[in-house]
Amino acid sequence: MNILVSGSIAYDRIMPFPGRFADHIMPDKIHILNVCFLVNGLIEKFGGTAGNISYTLGLLGEKPKILATAGRDFSSYRKWLEKHGLDTDTIRIIPEELTASAYITTDQSDNQITGFNPAAMNYTAEYNFDNVDPEDTLAIVAPGNLDDMYNYSMTYREKGIRYIFDPGQNIPAFSGEKMLEMITGSFVLISNDYELEMIMKNTGLSRSELLTRTRNIITTLGEEGCLVLKKREETRLPAAAVSRVVDPTGAGDGFRAGLIKGLADGRTVTEAAKVGLTSAAYPVEHHGTQEHFFILDEFWARYHENFE
Repeated sequence: MNILVSGSIAYDRIMPFPGRFADHIMPDKIHILNVCFLVNGLIEKFGGTAGNISYTLGLLGEKPKILATAGRDFSSYRKWLEKHGLDTDTIRIIPEELTASAYITTDQSDNQITGFNPAAMNYTAEYNFDNVDPEDTLAIVAPGNLDDMYNYSMTYREKGIRYIFDPGQNIPAFSGEKMLEMITGSFVLISNDYELEMIMKNTGLSRSELLTRTRNIITTLGEEGCLVLKKREETRLPAAAVSRVVDPTGAGDGFRAGLIKGLADGRTVTEAAKVGLTSAAYPVEHHGTQEHFFILDEFWARYHENFE
Protein backbone atom coordinates (compact mmCIF):
# COMPACT_ATOMS: atom_id res chain seq x y z
CA MET A 1 0.00 0.00 0.00
CA ASN A 2 1.13 3.55 -0.78
CA ILE A 3 1.66 5.41 2.52
CA LEU A 4 1.97 9.21 2.60
CA VAL A 5 3.35 10.82 5.76
CA SER A 6 3.20 14.62 5.90
CA GLY A 7 4.51 16.62 8.84
CA SER A 8 7.79 18.04 10.08
CA ILE A 9 11.44 17.13 9.73
CA ALA A 10 13.51 18.60 12.54
CA TYR A 11 16.69 18.32 14.57
CA ASP A 12 16.24 18.13 18.34
CA ARG A 13 19.28 19.74 19.97
CA ILE A 14 19.28 18.97 23.67
CA MET A 15 21.48 20.85 26.16
CA PRO A 16 21.61 19.39 29.69
CA PHE A 17 21.95 22.01 32.41
CA PRO A 18 23.62 20.63 35.60
CA GLY A 19 21.50 22.73 37.94
CA ARG A 20 17.97 23.99 38.46
CA PHE A 21 16.43 26.93 36.66
CA ALA A 22 14.70 27.97 39.89
CA ASP A 23 18.08 28.69 41.48
CA HIS A 24 18.93 31.20 38.76
CA ILE A 25 15.63 32.99 38.21
CA MET A 26 14.50 35.64 40.68
CA PRO A 27 10.69 35.76 40.76
CA ASP A 28 10.58 39.50 41.52
CA LYS A 29 12.79 40.20 38.46
CA ILE A 30 10.93 37.97 35.99
CA HIS A 31 9.82 41.05 34.01
CA ILE A 32 13.47 41.85 33.19
CA LEU A 33 14.71 38.30 32.78
CA ASN A 34 18.34 38.01 31.65
CA VAL A 35 19.94 34.65 32.40
CA CYS A 36 22.70 32.49 30.95
CA PHE A 37 22.98 28.76 31.58
CA LEU A 38 26.30 26.95 31.17
CA VAL A 39 25.31 23.56 29.75
CA ASN A 40 27.08 20.21 29.63
CA GLY A 41 27.39 19.95 25.86
CA LEU A 42 24.84 19.46 23.11
CA ILE A 43 23.16 16.23 22.02
CA GLU A 44 21.69 16.19 18.52
CA LYS A 45 18.78 13.87 17.78
CA PHE A 46 16.69 13.36 14.66
CA GLY A 47 13.04 14.29 15.10
CA GLY A 48 9.93 15.90 13.65
CA THR A 49 6.56 14.21 13.26
CA ALA A 50 7.07 13.00 9.67
CA GLY A 51 10.58 11.77 10.44
CA ASN A 52 9.57 9.93 13.61
CA ILE A 53 6.51 8.25 12.12
CA SER A 54 8.38 7.23 8.97
CA TYR A 55 11.33 5.85 10.93
CA THR A 56 9.13 3.42 12.88
CA LEU A 57 7.16 2.55 9.74
CA GLY A 58 10.48 1.59 8.18
CA LEU A 59 11.20 -0.76 11.08
CA LEU A 60 7.73 -2.24 10.49
CA GLY A 61 8.66 -3.08 6.91
CA GLU A 62 6.87 -0.19 5.17
CA LYS A 63 8.29 2.32 2.67
CA PRO A 64 6.34 5.54 3.26
CA LYS A 65 6.70 8.67 1.17
CA ILE A 66 7.76 11.56 3.39
CA LEU A 67 6.00 14.82 2.48
CA ALA A 68 8.05 17.45 4.28
CA THR A 69 10.72 20.11 3.87
CA ALA A 70 14.30 20.33 5.08
CA GLY A 71 17.21 22.74 4.74
CA ARG A 72 20.79 22.82 3.55
CA ASP A 73 21.99 20.97 6.68
CA PHE A 74 19.83 17.91 6.00
CA SER A 75 22.63 15.59 4.81
CA SER A 76 23.24 13.72 8.10
CA TYR A 77 19.49 13.22 8.63
CA ARG A 78 19.10 12.03 5.02
CA LYS A 79 21.85 9.44 5.53
CA TRP A 80 20.13 8.23 8.69
CA LEU A 81 16.78 7.74 6.98
CA GLU A 82 18.31 6.08 3.94
CA LYS A 83 20.37 3.80 6.19
CA HIS A 84 17.06 2.48 7.48
CA GLY A 85 15.66 1.89 4.00
CA LEU A 86 13.56 5.03 3.69
CA ASP A 87 13.17 7.03 0.47
CA THR A 88 13.94 10.74 0.91
CA ASP A 89 13.21 11.85 -2.67
CA THR A 90 9.86 13.42 -1.72
CA ILE A 91 11.44 15.65 0.94
CA ARG A 92 11.75 19.14 -0.55
CA ILE A 93 15.08 20.83 0.18
CA ILE A 94 15.09 24.61 0.75
CA PRO A 95 18.75 25.57 0.07
CA GLU A 96 18.51 29.04 1.60
CA GLU A 97 17.18 27.73 4.91
CA LEU A 98 18.26 25.43 7.73
CA THR A 99 16.23 22.38 8.72
CA ALA A 100 13.70 23.12 11.46
CA SER A 101 15.31 22.79 14.89
CA ALA A 102 14.24 22.63 18.52
CA TYR A 103 16.81 23.88 21.03
CA ILE A 104 15.96 22.32 24.37
CA THR A 105 17.68 23.14 27.66
CA THR A 106 16.77 20.68 30.42
CA ASP A 107 17.63 21.12 34.09
CA GLN A 108 18.08 18.47 36.78
CA SER A 109 14.40 18.68 37.73
CA ASP A 110 13.41 17.87 34.13
CA ASN A 111 12.16 21.41 33.55
CA GLN A 112 12.66 22.54 29.96
CA ILE A 113 13.19 25.80 28.10
CA THR A 114 12.72 25.32 24.36
CA GLY A 115 13.27 27.56 21.38
CA PHE A 116 11.93 26.29 18.05
CA ASN A 117 13.12 27.61 14.70
CA PRO A 118 10.74 26.44 11.91
CA ALA A 119 13.15 27.58 9.14
CA ALA A 120 12.52 25.23 6.16
CA MET A 121 9.21 24.16 7.67
CA ASN A 122 7.84 27.57 6.69
CA TYR A 123 7.77 26.27 3.10
CA THR A 124 5.28 23.83 1.60
CA ALA A 125 6.36 20.34 0.51
CA GLU A 126 4.71 20.70 -2.94
CA TYR A 127 3.94 17.01 -3.45
CA ASN A 128 2.24 16.08 -6.74
CA PHE A 129 -0.77 13.79 -6.24
CA ASP A 130 -1.53 13.21 -9.94
CA ASN A 131 -0.39 9.57 -9.98
CA VAL A 132 -1.76 8.58 -6.57
CA ASP A 133 -4.25 5.70 -6.57
CA PRO A 134 -6.88 6.54 -3.91
CA GLU A 135 -7.87 2.88 -3.51
CA ASP A 136 -4.31 1.86 -2.61
CA THR A 137 -3.25 4.86 -0.53
CA LEU A 138 -3.30 5.65 3.17
CA ALA A 139 -2.14 9.03 4.49
CA ILE A 140 -1.53 10.87 7.73
CA VAL A 141 -1.61 14.64 8.15
CA ALA A 142 0.64 15.28 11.15
CA PRO A 143 1.75 18.64 12.61
CA GLY A 144 4.00 20.50 10.20
CA ASN A 145 3.63 23.31 7.69
CA LEU A 146 0.17 24.81 8.21
CA ASP A 147 -0.65 25.22 4.52
CA ASP A 148 0.31 21.61 3.85
CA MET A 149 -1.89 20.41 6.71
CA TYR A 150 -4.90 22.23 5.30
CA ASN A 151 -4.29 21.60 1.60
CA TYR A 152 -3.43 17.92 1.97
CA SER A 153 -6.54 17.31 4.06
CA MET A 154 -8.66 18.91 1.34
CA THR A 155 -6.88 16.93 -1.39
CA TYR A 156 -7.33 13.61 0.40
CA ARG A 157 -11.03 14.29 0.94
CA GLU A 158 -11.57 15.32 -2.69
CA LYS A 159 -9.70 12.29 -4.04
CA GLY A 160 -11.29 9.81 -1.63
CA ILE A 161 -8.00 8.90 0.04
CA ARG A 162 -8.25 7.50 3.57
CA TYR A 163 -6.38 9.84 5.89
CA ILE A 164 -5.60 10.20 9.56
CA PHE A 165 -5.88 13.77 10.80
CA ASP A 166 -3.47 14.58 13.64
CA PRO A 167 -3.44 18.33 14.40
CA GLY A 168 -1.38 18.02 17.60
CA GLN A 169 0.45 21.11 18.76
CA ASN A 170 -0.84 23.11 15.79
CA ILE A 171 -4.45 23.13 17.03
CA PRO A 172 -4.28 26.77 18.23
CA ALA A 173 -3.01 27.89 14.80
CA PHE A 174 -6.31 27.09 13.06
CA SER A 175 -9.72 28.67 13.38
CA GLY A 176 -12.60 26.43 14.42
CA GLU A 177 -13.98 26.63 10.89
CA LYS A 178 -10.73 25.46 9.29
CA MET A 179 -10.26 22.76 11.89
CA LEU A 180 -13.69 21.37 11.06
CA GLU A 181 -12.90 21.45 7.35
CA MET A 182 -9.79 19.34 7.92
CA ILE A 183 -11.57 16.89 10.23
CA THR A 184 -14.53 16.45 7.89
CA GLY A 185 -14.00 13.41 5.69
CA SER A 186 -11.07 12.02 7.68
CA PHE A 187 -10.93 8.31 8.41
CA VAL A 188 -9.44 8.85 11.88
CA LEU A 189 -9.11 11.92 14.10
CA ILE A 190 -6.26 11.24 16.52
CA SER A 191 -5.07 13.23 19.53
CA ASN A 192 -4.30 12.88 23.21
CA ASP A 193 -7.02 13.67 25.73
CA TYR A 194 -5.90 17.26 26.33
CA GLU A 195 -5.72 17.95 22.59
CA LEU A 196 -9.21 16.50 22.09
CA GLU A 197 -10.54 18.97 24.66
CA MET A 198 -8.84 21.76 22.71
CA ILE A 199 -10.39 20.52 19.45
CA MET A 200 -13.85 20.43 21.00
CA LYS A 201 -13.41 23.92 22.43
CA ASN A 202 -12.04 25.20 19.12
CA THR A 203 -14.84 23.72 16.99
CA GLY A 204 -17.66 23.96 19.50
CA LEU A 205 -18.55 20.30 18.90
CA SER A 206 -18.82 17.40 21.32
CA ARG A 207 -17.23 14.02 20.67
CA SER A 208 -20.48 12.62 19.33
CA GLU A 209 -20.84 15.62 17.03
CA LEU A 210 -17.26 15.24 15.82
CA LEU A 211 -18.13 11.65 14.89
CA THR A 212 -20.51 13.04 12.28
CA ARG A 213 -17.44 14.57 10.60
CA THR A 214 -14.93 11.73 10.99
CA ARG A 215 -15.44 7.97 11.03
CA ASN A 216 -13.27 7.25 14.07
CA ILE A 217 -11.75 9.14 16.99
CA ILE A 218 -8.67 7.72 18.72
CA THR A 219 -7.59 9.35 21.97
CA THR A 220 -4.20 8.34 23.36
CA LEU A 221 -4.02 8.21 27.16
CA GLY A 222 -0.32 7.75 27.88
CA GLU A 223 0.37 4.86 30.26
CA GLU A 224 -3.37 4.11 30.32
CA GLY A 225 -3.47 3.09 26.64
CA CYS A 226 -6.03 4.59 24.27
CA LEU A 227 -9.73 5.00 23.58
CA VAL A 228 -11.24 4.14 20.18
CA LEU A 229 -14.57 5.81 19.45
CA LYS A 230 -16.99 4.99 16.67
CA LYS A 231 -20.61 6.08 16.27
CA ARG A 232 -22.00 3.10 18.14
CA GLU A 233 -18.94 1.66 19.81
CA GLU A 234 -16.39 2.70 22.43
CA THR A 235 -13.34 0.53 23.15
CA ARG A 236 -10.67 1.20 25.76
CA LEU A 237 -7.36 -0.57 25.15
CA PRO A 238 -4.53 -0.93 27.69
CA ALA A 239 -1.00 0.20 26.97
CA ALA A 240 1.56 -2.43 26.03
CA ALA A 241 3.94 -3.37 28.84
CA VAL A 242 7.32 -1.61 28.83
CA SER A 243 10.57 -2.84 30.35
CA ARG A 244 11.48 0.67 31.58
CA VAL A 245 10.22 4.21 31.19
CA VAL A 246 13.08 6.37 29.97
CA ASP A 247 11.53 9.08 27.78
CA PRO A 248 7.85 9.12 26.72
CA THR A 249 8.39 11.89 24.16
CA GLY A 250 8.27 9.69 21.05
CA ALA A 251 5.40 7.43 22.13
CA GLY A 252 2.75 9.38 20.20
CA ASP A 253 4.55 9.16 16.87
CA GLY A 254 5.39 5.52 17.55
CA PHE A 255 1.68 4.85 18.11
CA ARG A 256 0.76 6.54 14.84
CA ALA A 257 3.27 4.45 12.91
CA GLY A 258 1.84 1.21 14.32
CA LEU A 259 -1.72 2.37 13.67
CA ILE A 260 -0.84 3.06 10.03
CA LYS A 261 0.86 -0.33 9.73
CA GLY A 262 -2.21 -2.07 11.13
CA LEU A 263 -4.55 -0.27 8.74
CA ALA A 264 -2.24 -0.93 5.79
CA ASP A 265 -2.38 -4.63 6.65
CA GLY A 266 -6.18 -4.54 6.48
CA ARG A 267 -6.96 -4.60 10.21
CA THR A 268 -9.92 -2.81 11.75
CA VAL A 269 -9.25 0.50 13.49
CA THR A 270 -9.46 -1.14 16.92
CA GLU A 271 -7.09 -3.94 15.97
CA ALA A 272 -4.74 -1.47 14.28
CA ALA A 273 -4.69 0.58 17.50
CA LYS A 274 -3.29 -2.50 19.27
CA VAL A 275 -0.41 -2.50 16.78
CA GLY A 276 0.01 1.20 17.57
CA LEU A 277 0.15 0.56 21.31
CA THR A 278 2.84 -2.06 20.72
CA SER A 279 5.02 0.24 18.63
CA ALA A 280 4.49 3.10 21.12
CA ALA A 281 6.25 1.05 23.79
CA TYR A 282 9.61 1.06 22.02
CA PRO A 283 10.47 4.80 22.00
CA VAL A 284 9.40 5.05 25.67
CA GLU A 285 12.30 2.75 26.53
CA HIS A 286 14.93 5.02 24.93
CA HIS A 287 16.13 8.62 24.97
CA GLY A 288 15.13 10.26 21.69
CA THR A 289 12.35 9.61 19.20
CA GLN A 290 14.38 7.55 16.73
CA GLU A 291 16.74 5.65 19.02
CA HIS A 292 14.70 2.45 19.28
CA PHE A 293 15.14 -0.56 17.03
CA PHE A 294 13.46 -3.92 16.58
CA ILE A 295 13.16 -6.73 14.07
CA LEU A 296 9.72 -7.80 12.87
CA ASP A 297 9.68 -11.21 14.57
CA GLU A 298 10.43 -9.54 17.89
CA PHE A 299 7.76 -6.90 17.32
CA TRP A 300 4.98 -9.35 16.51
CA ALA A 301 5.94 -11.56 19.44
CA ARG A 302 5.54 -8.51 21.70
CA TYR A 303 2.21 -7.71 20.06
CA HIS A 304 0.86 -11.22 20.67
CA GLU A 305 2.17 -11.23 24.24
CA ASN A 306 0.24 -8.04 25.01
CA PHE A 307 -2.94 -8.35 22.94
CA GLU A 308 -3.55 -11.94 21.90
